[in-house]
Amino acid sequence: MFSCLSLFLSDVIAVRERQLMLDCRVQGEEPIMITWRRNGVPLPTSPRVQVLTNGTLLIQSFQKRKDGNDGDIGEYDCAAQNRYGMLVSRKAKVLLASLPKFHTHPTSMSVDEGGVARLQCQINGIPEANISWERNRVSLNTTDSRYTLLPNGVLQVTGVRRVDAGIFRCVASNIANTRFSHEAVLNVTGGAPRIYKEPVILSGPQNLTINVHQTAILECIATGNPRPIVSWSRLDGRSIGVEGIQVLGTGNLMISDVSLQHSGVYVCAANRPGTRMRRTAVGRLVVQAPPEFIQWPQSVSKPAGGSAVFTCVAQGVPEPHLVWLKNGKVLMPGHNVRLTNNNSTLVLTRISSEDEAIYQCIAENSAGTNQASARLAVAMVKDLPAAPEGLTATPLSTNTLHISWREPPPNVTDGIIGYVLHIRKIGEPDSLELQEAISKGSFQHDVNNLEEGTTYLLYLKAYSPLGASQQSHTVVSTTLGGVPAPPTFYIRVLNSTSVQVVWELPSKAGKAEGFRLSYRRVPHTIFQGPIQLPFHVNAYTITNLEAAAVYEMKLVAFNGNGESDCSKRLVSLGEGATSNRNDGEKRACQCSDEEASLGSVVIGIHIGTACIIFCVLFLVFGYRHSLFCSKGSQGSWSVPRNGAGHDGVKDRVKHLRVEPSLQVQTQIADSDLLSVLLCKPSHVQEVYPSQCQVIIEHSSSSPGQGTG
Repeated sequence: MFSCLSLFLSDVIAVRERQLMLDCRVQGEEPIMITWRRNGVPLPTSPRVQVLTNGTLLIQSFQKRKDGNDGDIGEYDCAAQNRYGMLVSRKAKVLLASLPKFHTHPTSMSVDEGGVARLQCQINGIPEANISWERNRVSLNTTDSRYTLLPNGVLQVTGVRRVDAGIFRCVASNIANTRFSHEAVLNVTGGAPRIYKEPVILSGPQNLTINVHQTAILECIATGNPRPIVSWSRLDGRSIGVEGIQVLGTGNLMISDVSLQHSGVYVCAANRPGTRMRRTAVGRLVVQAPPEFIQWPQSVSKPAGGSAVFTCVAQGVPEPHLVWLKNGKVLMPGHNVRLTNNNSTLVLTRISSEDEAIYQCIAENSAGTNQASARLAVAMVKDLPAAPEGLTATPLSTNTLHISWREPPPNVTDGIIGYVLHIRKIGEPDSLELQEAISKGSFQHDVNNLEEGTTYLLYLKAYSPLGASQQSHTVVSTTLGGVPAPPTFYIRVLNSTSVQVVWELPSKAGKAEGFRLSYRRVPHTIFQGPIQLPFHVNAYTITNLEAAAVYEMKLVAFNGNGESDCSKRLVSLGEGATSNRNDGEKRACQCSDEEASLGSVVIGIHIGTACIIFCVLFLVFGYRHSLFCSKGSQGSWSVPRNGAGHDGVKDRVKHLRVEPSLQVQTQIADSDLLSVLLCKPSHVQEVYPSQCQVIIEHSSSSPGQGTG
């Protein structure tokens, strides 16, 4: 492919009737065909216009405008083409050397002796004319410090004397011609009284636009009595500096090799000595810079059907406009072509062999143009190396993973120029992926500077000069240093046979490789599962559970270093249950086999509750039996039915309710009995903070007199 292309770096000035040669120097794989264009149109060859074997354009006798056209004047570019594509040079203007008539001639003037005289002429030449002055048809001696000759055709004479009087004219010359301006007479009047005159700026700085590295001259000439002192400043208060700064004559400012920092508004001040009296004039200096690239497009090789991205970033003043070319032709968005970021990014999708070409980025502004190029090679799958096989990853330390893969056959290895390892934390987006280059002779590699106890996804690609292989299979590996924290979760009861388990994902990516969910029906001891879920899932629905049953759920997070402590939770599917108790409450436990099961605790609570109820009933019936015996001794075994006072007792169990919280409440009404039994087993409190209660409640004949 092409390694470089060079054409004239500046505009070319040709002389009429003389020979002109334009070089198009290009390096690349032969054969290379060179063609030329003028103003975007292929240039026809003739005996007068020829393209030499080395690609140089030869114009035997340069012609100016004739027959209604521009002759040989215009913008020229050359195009070089070989089997890889076409590359177009930057455009260069070819101008005809000329020197037209003066459009500003000096004018006659009278100046008092000791005053200031200013004469000016202007002419536009190609190239820029060199201007000198004559007095009385003799070249002016500019060694006198009172004479200041500015390049723009201004002659300043300070402290005018009678000997300065005479006839003045401009002389302009370049390679095309020499011209003389009209003559002007300078009269010097003398004997005028030296009276006070306020400072007056005869000519102040003009607005000026130039390119970087050129020379800027800002004129400022003032008169007055006494002679004013001229000084310069910037309107924005910034320092003008001293490097490259020179004062011409009595107050003109010259800035050599201007840069972008010199742009601004300049203030010329004429001060009366010893006072604050002054006059000012301002002029704006605009410095332009032709485009320069700060990011060039890079040549790439991509497989058919893939995508290719070229980026071209240029800076300049004013801001450059970017245009893309494909094999020398302007590329427009559409089909599989997309331009973004103010044309700085070119994206080609679903590429095919037709997209294989040289792509150029042309940057243009009013100060100049620049171009950068890159080639897209489209590789067929059969031309690319096979994906690496046998990729494995092993943790070596808290921040290092060791990877290895199988060495491909020698015929495959010869076509490989290297490998690229892709690595990112599990749970992070692809944009945060890291890449490491590996030499072609290596089949193992240590990845360093990783995070402790963190899980990573890794895959490998092999590269040939035509592009990258398909990626290898992805492996998951975790650096040494710890297991994830126990997950926090809660349970939503969806219906009588289904629940949804929801948990929080780790706040830091890479700490958990996934989750394992298990569950069992109380009082069974064997858990079902585990159900293994990936790191990005934070909810799971369990169906086909047994209605009106109590289930225990267990959730752990895991990575390559092992499992976290588990989190457990009970849920009741009884009628009216809508959720597990205290949604969001976390129950962490150690899941070793040596500890007592939470289910056995529940069974113990149920057995204890049954015993308490039995004892209460035994006491009640025992009391009733003693009452009956007492009544029998009086010859009556009847029991009053009105339930009023202490003479009648109606024994009944009001209700028995078992809450999911294991708070058991039993209320028994009796006219003479009031007893409260509170139980608070220590082993229950470890699982549930609430107390269990067995309450025997007094019920009297009068409503509201019961005590609980």
